[in-house]
Amino acid sequence: MKVVTNLDGLDAATFLVEAIVEDHSSKTRVLADLGELSRHAGTGAVLATTTSSLSIAELAAASGHPERFAGLHVFNPVPRMALVEVVFPRAASEPTRTRTLELCRALGKTPVEVPDTPGFVVNRLLFPYLFDAVRLLSETGLEPAAIDDCMKLGAGMPTGPIALLDYVGLDVAIAIGESLRLEIPERLRMLASQGAVGRKAGRGFYDYAQ
Repeated sequence: MKVVTNLDGLDAATFLVEAIVEDHSSKTRVLADLGELSRHAGTGAVLATTTSSLSIAELAAASGHPERFAGLHVFNPVPRMALVEVVFPRAASEPTRTRTLELCRALGKTPVEVPDTPGFVVNRLLFPYLFDAVRLLSETGLEPAAIDDCMKLGAGMPTGPIALLDYVGLDVAIAIGESLRLEIPERLRMLASQGAVGRKAGRGFYDYAQ
């Protein structure tokens, strides 16, 4: 493996995957640079982005090469989750589609092609449920573990909704919720404003500092 800090070091790459912060303006800046494929990568290189909610059509346009573009929504925890939601802009060529799906399979993942719609499939269905769990928490005064245990033991969920939000990151959850135009629970915003954004911060709905 070789780590480079200059885009010119990618001149031999045949498949580039951008995986920076889930922020539209940040991604478009990087993709615009990476999109200069004739300078930064081999001829015919595929350019992909990792995102859980952003518009693939808009990111593809920012790259300047929508015919060579793909969106990948990889699920956490990566070693345990097989699914990759794959999204293509309309202009994506057949070789781009084939190579992207083959790459996912070569990495031991199961690619499923989904439409370029906010939240794709999983997040579009998942986040209303997660936010309802937060509202129930506030309405009832239940402890987070009580709701999580109910959903794990009663609904067969591998992880409860509150613990899952902490794992995703409350800041990321808010961004996804806004992209889906969902009403964000006030308790979620309050914790995020205090820097308690989940496991990565050591504190969210649960305290991970112990």
